[in-house]
Amino acid sequence: PDAFFREEMAAKGVELPPAGQYGVGHWFMPQDAALRAHIEEIIAESAQSEGLPLIGFRDVPVDNSSLSKAPDIVASEPFHRQVFIGRTADIPDDEEYEARLYLLRKVISGRIYAENDNKDIGAYCVSLSARTIIYKGMFLAYQVGAYYKDLKDPRFETALILVHQRFSTNTFPSWKLAHPYRMVAHNGEINTVRGNNNWMAARQASVDSELFGNNISKLWPISYEGQSDTACFDNALEFLFQGGYSLTHAMMMLIPEAWAGNKLMDADRKAFHEYNAALMEPWDGPAAVVFTD
Repeated sequence: PDAFFREEMAAKGVELPPAGQYGVGHWFMPQDAALRAHIEEIIAESAQSEGLPLIGFRDVPVDNSSLSKAPDIVASEPFHRQVFIGRTADIPDDEEYEARLYLLRKVISGRIYAENDNKDIGAYCVSLSARTIIYKGMFLAYQVGAYYKDLKDPRFETALILVHQRFSTNTFPSWKLAHPYRMVAHNGEINTVRGNNNWMAARQASVDSELFGNNISKLWPISYEGQSDTACFDNALEFLFQGGYSLTHAMMMLIPEAWAGNKLMDADRKAFHEYNAALMEPWDGPAAVVFTD
């Protein structure tokens, strides 16, 4: 929704670059103003260290009148901020820009977790991209539009929308674990998630990337403690995609079709799955997954 953000930021005296030349990050922030200010300092310092210009911040207007007034629910509601990050002339294409924004997000999150002994302080980057933006929360699907005033604004236009609602099954409900995630929405259970996470963590010692080079260590850990099966899967998919795999290739690596012993599958297709099986263990159990970049 470039036109929407352009007018919103212009009202604050900020002129956005052309579409595709800036990314928008949606952050769940703590309710404590001093802590929010410190997190914004981390965002600004990290953007500078990663060579990406910070354009500005924006409060996300919300209407929480439809939410429960139970004390625990009220206390869990985050403060919503959006950050605008520019693109420099040395970034040749959109794919590299998305990878740089991904790296920046991981650097920011890593510093926040490191400063707080890996404890959750209520700071969570919902999304940071020049292509997609996520609005989600711990409520029912019909409440999304009622809660986020942006989504009711006629200027808010987009080519594609993914909406998903599900109940928490293997984690305690929270705002950051609501669907959708940065690349996927998912129904069902990934029953192999513990083993998958262990193998992803084990690969950190040997994995290499031409795209990220020596910066690849800034991406660790791929998944943080306390995340759901879908969150961990989304992290793995994003890691492969931003590392250079096409989205469809990465998905077929993580969730391969039943290929072993399939006499109806052609040899090339079976060879594709057999090769990838040596690189990645299947994330077994999803009932349905929808994904986009």
